[in-house]
Amino acid sequence: MSVLKEVKRALILRCGALGDLVYATAVIDALHSQYGDITIDFITTPGTGKLFENDPRIHQTFPLKHKKLPIWLSPQKRAIIRYSQKHPYDLLISLEFGKQFKSLINAIHATHKTGMGILETAETQNINRGEATKHYYRDVIDPTILLKAKPILFGKSFEELKTKVSLPERYIVIAPSNSHNQKKGLNYRAWPFEYWKSLIQSLAADTPIVIVGARGEEAFFDQIKPYPENVIALVGMLSISELITTVQHAAALICTDSATGHIGAAVDTPTFILMGPNNPVTDSPYKSDTNSVHPISLGLPCSPCYKTETMKQCRDNICMSQITPTEVLKKLTAVLN
Repeated sequence: MSVLKEVKRALILRCGALGDLVYATAVIDALHSQYGDITIDFITTPGTGKLFENDPRIHQTFPLKHKKLPIWLSPQKRAIIRYSQKHPYDLLISLEFGKQFKSLINAIHATHKTGMGILETAETQNINRGEATKHYYRDVIDPTILLKAKPILFGKSFEELKTKVSLPERYIVIAPSNSHNQKKGLNYRAWPFEYWKSLIQSLAADTPIVIVGARGEEAFFDQIKPYPENVIALVGMLSISELITTVQHAAALICTDSATGHIGAAVDTPTFILMGPNNPVTDSPYKSDTNSVHPISLGLPCSPCYKTETMKQCRDNICMSQITPTEVLKKLTAVLN
């Protein structure tokens, strides 16, 4: 490890899914702790970059929609390069392996470049992906600082949000959907609709329930309606920064493996994630010294199986369907009471 003497301007490249970007936010406070008053920019996808709308630690984001386009065909890549020419970076950290980023990384003006594709590949089979991500800037951060680095997010004002959507003082957030809902075939991460209905019915008897989901997922949520009384449905109504705040002020979050679960962990809300085909160690939201993360997994002999031949051949995702609402309620009660 050779920590740099001085870094005033840093650029982070992370163009994956929203949950991946949440993992990457651990680098922000690590850089501030190491180098003091530092300007940090991010290259993200246009959608995920909205994660930083209310984050005072981020100077600006560069949207990169078409990642595979060569530089000469990509106005967005050329804009990033031109900006770095006028305002050279002291440090570029790449958190992307893809070949489509190599030419961009080479063309960006930065004194020191590190990260994926530059440092030795990490052994990630048995560690959380958030911890694995930290491996790729270990050469520019002191180990004691790196050890404490964790994802942190900033949302909108809670008072402002309460006015908009009439949130109560105490509530539980339920996020039943995930990014695989609109793909063809079996959604291996899905929990049965009747289980969601049962869980919502049980919880709503005592506590207000806030149901969240993305715009365009309305058809999915129609299958768990009608909602009982004491339910506030905010599907398609929240920006990413508003979702952050909604989750942050909840008594708990219950979800499948999704970006919402990573947000819950990053804002220190007790988070309960139903995990079937995914690995509850590597794919779980990042566990830190301040949060409360509870992956719910049956640990079946056939799981985890995500992106394997076993999953492709599966016609009945028992790893999810055999997790009962009663078991979820027991785990929730044990933590909250």
